[in-house]
Amino acid sequence: MFLIDCGEGTQIRLREEKIKFSRIKNIFISHLHGDHFYGLIGLINTFKLLGRSVDLNIYGPIGIKEVIKLQLKLSNSWTDFRLYFHELNNSKAELVYEDSIVKVKTIPLIHRVYTNGFLFQEKAGLRKIETEKVKLYNVPICDYENLKNGKDFINEKGQTIKNSDLTLPPKKPFSYAFCSDTVFNPQMVNQIKNVDLLYHESTFLNEHKDLATKTLHSTAEQAGKIASLSNVGKLMLGHFSTRYRDKKMFIQEANKQFDNVFLAKEGETYKF
Repeated sequence: MFLIDCGEGTQIRLREEKIKFSRIKNIFISHLHGDHFYGLIGLINTFKLLGRSVDLNIYGPIGIKEVIKLQLKLSNSWTDFRLYFHELNNSKAELVYEDSIVKVKTIPLIHRVYTNGFLFQEKAGLRKIETEKVKLYNVPICDYENLKNGKDFINEKGQTIKNSDLTLPPKKPFSYAFCSDTVFNPQMVNQIKNVDLLYHESTFLNEHKDLATKTLHSTAEQAGKIASLSNVGKLMLGHFSTRYRDKKMFIQEANKQFDNVFLAKEGETYKF
């Protein structure tokens, strides 16, 4: 389980959703503005109070290590588990995390401070055995693993049976692009091309487009334009300015550029 950004109130939200704190082993911080990381020191301290022993990896801009260590030092609250800081300062996309299931790359963004989005790409799974087909060709169980890995089967007579005749392809790997605070930035399009889900900040509506430019944020329509240029599957909008009461307008304006749009809502669980 990955946690992306950690504003104030994160612990409250985690408890309300009954998410086990111990499952969080990797935290990705997009940038060092308060609404994206001011909850981190409190969460780390709660991990300590809960007796955590598992390592915690934190990925974020240079300075994240200094600010967290200073708070731990001045409060004499050093953790009993290992904290690993992976500080980022690359202006180009880079691979920052990889395991057997997923890899995570940064998405360079343009904001008032150094900022990254994060691209999560699921790795292709194993092929699926077609039970009736392997029985038909008398494939022994000991060869199933090779078939799952895409290898052909050679029978006792030396005949080669193509893998595609014995297995089904794995499900399509899922991809998710999280684009935190950023001005309209078409430079990211090539990297997030064809992702299944794009989260893109949409702080403003078109009536305040000048504010978006001034503060280096995006409008809902600009987020829709990025989704359209990137040919993504679905677009999730978030990071709305509190000046707007009617959030439906965000969907209407994004729909000018892209059809499959919905809003990020606190406490919602989304399945794809």
